[in-house]
Amino acid sequence: MTLVNRQWLINGRPNGRSLIDGDFKLVESPARDPEEGEVLVKTLYLAFDPAQKGQMENIGGYTAPTEIGEVMRGSGLGEVVASNAPGFAPGDKVTGALRWQDYATLPARELLKVADDDLLTANLGALGTTGLTAFFGLQKIGKPFPGDTVVVTGGAGATGSVVGQIAKIGGCRVVGVAGGPAKCAWLIDELGFDAAIDYKAGDIRDQARAAAPDGIDVLWDNVGGPAFNTLLAQLAMHARVVVCGGISRYELGKMPAGPENYFNLIFKRASMEGFILSDYQNEFPWARERLAWWIRAGALRYKEDVQHGLENAPRTLRRLFQGENFGKQLLKL
Repeated sequence: MTLVNRQWLINGRPNGRSLIDGDFKLVESPARDPEEGEVLVKTLYLAFDPAQKGQMENIGGYTAPTEIGEVMRGSGLGEVVASNAPGFAPGDKVTGALRWQDYATLPARELLKVADDDLLTANLGALGTTGLTAFFGLQKIGKPFPGDTVVVTGGAGATGSVVGQIAKIGGCRVVGVAGGPAKCAWLIDELGFDAAIDYKAGDIRDQARAAAPDGIDVLWDNVGGPAFNTLLAQLAMHARVVVCGGISRYELGKMPAGPENYFNLIFKRASMEGFILSDYQNEFPWARERLAWWIRAGALRYKEDVQHGLENAPRTLRRLFQGENFGKQLLKL
């Protein structure tokens, strides 16, 4: 029996504007049987990240350019339907770059087999690239010491919330920047952050000074733009600045101007560094083990925002830029 495969194709370049329905096109085609070394996977969940909009725009970065008409990129969790590769059998759960479609036929080397347990969907978040980004960025670049003040922009987001909790495990004082009282309360009451800055409540400068009166030892930035610039002025001596993302730039359609307060890196003898997660790929297995241990021990919590139906994939991506998601944005097919 031929399997019908619905696919969302890239149909527009949302440079300098918000995403619209016309940026995507839904088509149907037969699912392709796996050739030697390949696996046919039925998509169960898709994960969403702000960088997906940047990939559509082709405004630079670390991934290959996209083409109009190609299947929209995205990571997912699926179940093996048919396998023509050793080590994979029907029923196995896997993660990989499944893209926005019902079925994906991929080389087995591009898939990771995961346990079908109570942490299954966490493999797209706290145990996946989200958690690994937080783990390696903080440990390799932020290098927090017990007693340090760590400030995280996008603190209630999937990555930022894990960053803050790992810092708390390491004995740091943690401040999260988030939008709205509900997200700020969640950071403090449920995740154990020491303070929260509500960027929707006005200028964050005074809030930052109150939350980090002795300065910021580790600044983790997921946002960029004015908030990042403001916080650079609050660095402590020998601070470390971890540049992870820049969700604010994705509505510009171009790279933003550099922060005006970068000279504070000189005054405070601070460092600022970006990173790409794949640099640490050889260390992923042990990091996943550590993250899973923290989750099961109750030291690390995560939140998932689950939408439903492949037909709603474009709307689900837009949620990230409208501040509607609360936790890791997933879509259940």
